[in-house]
Amino acid sequence: MKNYEQTYADFKFEVPADFNWARDTFDKWGEDRGKLALWVVDDFGNEEKFTFAEMTRLSKKLANVFSANNIKEGDKVIVILGRLPAWWISILACLRSGVIVSPGTGQLTPKDIQYRFESSGAVAMICDEGNAAKVDAVADKCPTLTTKIVVGSREGWLSFDEEVEKAADDFEAAATTCDTQSILYFTSGTTGMPKMTVHTHATYGIGHTITGKFWLDLTPDDIHWNLSDTGWAKAAWSSYFGPWNCGAAVFAHNSPGKFDGKQVLGMIDKYPITTLCGPPTAYRVFVQEDLTKYTFKALRHCVAAGEPLNPEVINVWKEATGNTIYDGYGQTETVLLVANFPCNEVRPGSMGKMSPTFYIGIIDDEGNEAPAGQEGDIAVRVKPVRPVGLFKEYYNEPERTAATYRGDWYVTGDRGIKDEDDYIWFVGRADDVILTSGYRIGPFEVESALIEHPAVAESAVVASPDEVRGEIVKAFVILAPGYQGSPELVKEIQDFVKKVTAPYKYPREIEFVESLPKTISGKIRRIELRDAEKQKKMLKMTEEGTAS
Repeated sequence: MKNYEQTYADFKFEVPADFNWARDTFDKWGEDRGKLALWVVDDFGNEEKFTFAEMTRLSKKLANVFSANNIKEGDKVIVILGRLPAWWISILACLRSGVIVSPGTGQLTPKDIQYRFESSGAVAMICDEGNAAKVDAVADKCPTLTTKIVVGSREGWLSFDEEVEKAADDFEAAATTCDTQSILYFTSGTTGMPKMTVHTHATYGIGHTITGKFWLDLTPDDIHWNLSDTGWAKAAWSSYFGPWNCGAAVFAHNSPGKFDGKQVLGMIDKYPITTLCGPPTAYRVFVQEDLTKYTFKALRHCVAAGEPLNPEVINVWKEATGNTIYDGYGQTETVLLVANFPCNEVRPGSMGKMSPTFYIGIIDDEGNEAPAGQEGDIAVRVKPVRPVGLFKEYYNEPERTAATYRGDWYVTGDRGIKDEDDYIWFVGRADDVILTSGYRIGPFEVESALIEHPAVAESAVVASPDEVRGEIVKAFVILAPGYQGSPELVKEIQDFVKKVTAPYKYPREIEFVESLPKTISGKIRRIELRDAEKQKKMLKMTEEGTAS
């Protein structure tokens, strides 16, 4: 995209009524028989490369395995695999055969897996050996489960490799439509059990053209690396539909270990990776390293998503690599909604501007748009025209689905501000906003101030109950190497924040911690910290009342 205003005004989707993403998008790239689709490396130097044509063939074989085991169009299959080629093949086979795929993370417990089968009615599981043991622990409580396929070997399971090897490689794609359900993600809210977010062949399959073309800035010549866990919707965004809609090759590092910033930087240096997508946490780790040791010779474009990146991190990365980190914003329920696009001026701290085909408003409780500069709910206009990249529904929960709409708007649950130039600024989750002495404070703005202090490697800001102010700002801080927590350092950081942002926003309490609770996607789980604070303060009040 060279001109944002022109593209925003002119870009429109063509959505055919009959559409199967595997057949109509993916397979087209395979007409060039040598075109690279997937490149997977592991910690031991092993590498596997697959062309689009090879992926088409393998997915057709797996689709025949489905048919042989009575897995039919409209059935649901849960896939729990790490960054193994089988993950990409499995999803492609599901899309091709009209099966609804539900990706999950390897961090799920047996109880989590049982819940997913009970609530979705899935008939099959594809996973690795470690997760197969979890499935077997609850299989007798999952009556809909009829087929178990394992990458590896396990008694009572079909072997992925053996079944695919002997299956025929000719398969006619299911006659799906643009509105046929294709993918189901379990997404956690602040209350209740995880929701099942349903997307169609169009909502993600076509909608993520925006993600890949305009934000990831991909071309058929790129090699794109997304650091996200395969169990998170961000993998569908940036490891699947986004790059493959553009014909780019997907790079993946299959490592069972914890995230290692030095290792990732070394791989960016070693392999011809041109574009990088990572959670803010990853970039925060990167800038703690000595970036002068790396050349970044092929890297030309970087993005981050999950929560807005602090300006300080963006500046350090740009100085070291020459690449701006372009923030993007969206949800499991959507494709890319807002982003800093390469053709636009980046305003540090802003998420950027609205994606083409979307109108994003900041609205009040009645569904009226707020004036520029006023905080409100971030919402997507859905009338008179519903945008393509918006989810179909929460599966089997019409009331929960309806609750996300307010008049002509889909309400994201996030708070933000739109300025006079249509740049959108993230304030926080609606339930993360801190109300103290009449002020509304978003955690992100305090965290952005904290990260500028050299002692702060990472932080999370939440509301902590206070008898006088109702709530106060509390910061949980991970210290940078070489620093030790002390009352003097607390005071120093507090004074620093008062100078960087409005003084009333400074954290009245700071607790130094070794780690922060996070989701599989790297988002900080402020709700855990906030709930723990409530319990701690309530216990303290109870003890003080008893003592008196």
